[in-house]
Amino acid sequence: MTDGLLGRDTLLDTGPIVALLDRHEVHHRTVADAWPDCERRVVTTEAVLVEAAHLAARRGGNHALALEFLISAQVPVIALHLPMHEQCVHLLRRYADVPMDYADATLVALADRLRITRVFTLDRRGFRSYRGARGVPFELLPTP
Repeated sequence: MTDGLLGRDTLLDTGPIVALLDRHEVHHRTVADAWPDCERRVVTTEAVLVEAAHLAARRGGNHALALEFLISAQVPVIALHLPMHEQCVHLLRRYADVPMDYADATLVALADRLRITRVFTLDRRGFRSYRGARGVPFELLPTP
């Protein structure tokens, strides 16, 4: 799973993708300013891509926009295998009160697999609460 991931030390969540695609989104400028420093460092999951495509389309865009964006930025999009999905079930139950959605669970599972502790996200509440298997808190980007 780590082939082609050299130097990828940051998870990419849905919010920044949507913010980058929509210039009218309230966090667009903040995310756009931070993106050049993160672009070659991020990795994401298929669940995040699906969520971003859905949200971009709801905002008047096309479902293809998120995928086109990730392809053009050469962001690796990782598919999870069964043990990671099992970990997602555990995480969804553990963080049901936050609440955690499936896309976030896939990122936390991927973080454990790749030993990543940094996430590019707008979901401060969730990712301040979530912990991977080693109990390490996530470093959140962009910084305010």
